[in-house]
Amino acid sequence: MNELPASIDATLEQLRAQGYIASRDLATTVFLALRLQRPLFLEGEPGTGKTEVAKALAAMLGRPLIRLQCYEGLDLAAAAYEWNYARQMMEIRLMEVGSAAGASREALAQELFSRRFLISRPLLQAIDPLRQGPAPVLLIDELDRADEPFEAFLLEVLSDFQLSIPELGVIKASEPPIVVLTSNRTREIHDAVKRRCLYHWVDFPSAARELEILRLKLPGIDAQLARQIVAFIQGLRTLDLYKLPGLAETLEWSRALLELDALVLDPETVRSTLGVLLKYQDDIAKLQGSEAARLLAQLKAETGHG
Repeated sequence: MNELPASIDATLEQLRAQGYIASRDLATTVFLALRLQRPLFLEGEPGTGKTEVAKALAAMLGRPLIRLQCYEGLDLAAAAYEWNYARQMMEIRLMEVGSAAGASREALAQELFSRRFLISRPLLQAIDPLRQGPAPVLLIDELDRADEPFEAFLLEVLSDFQLSIPELGVIKASEPPIVVLTSNRTREIHDAVKRRCLYHWVDFPSAARELEILRLKLPGIDAQLARQIVAFIQGLRTLDLYKLPGLAETLEWSRALLELDALVLDPETVRSTLGVLLKYQDDIAKLQGSEAARLLAQLKAETGHG
């Protein structure tokens, strides 16, 4: 396990060493979340790098990453713990066969709800005092996909890094995990969750930072092509599209263009690869018309290249 960064600048440098180029505002929030042992709540458009923050933190601090992917219908049994009912039933039958041993009903009930019958899910795994090694990074990803009542399950974990199990008692972390929650803001997250966290909105990167990220992730990319890609995507984000391309799409499209041995952006290359960049047909149809030509013309005027 590595030491926590000593400053905001050190946080920036250590994140960059893991391939994550953060804004200074984000690095400040990350630094404070680590120092204050507070959960970090990241909200923003899809593809802006929220999930990657948790991955970078786990790598830079030498800690395991435990991920809870949220979805509609997620409940306590899938997120925190459940009892191994099949094993409990088998234990009951074995005890009935050996009833001559004189085990009382109370002793049987106590044994059936001991730790050996408990199945740990991500929330319990992250705070389990019996786990070996350093406290993990717990990623609660896309919380907005879960149903609103699920947020109530999280409050005890976020406040006290513990879980109350009625049959067993309270399980509390001996060392708090580093908790990162993300949301694409498809719905509002309850204030009770937000109050327990340090909040940061992860926006689309500026052109300069997006270019820096692109060069870091794809060091072999031609400088002129990289500038054109960033300028084109920055232009796309000014349009009224159903789903604006995020940083993830920038990198994916860039890799696709490299596979096609593209040296510059031209109308045919853009038209044939829009399905890599955009994920909705209405957006693709809009770009296949005059919008793409206008963006390319604007790009040529700004860069002096066709």
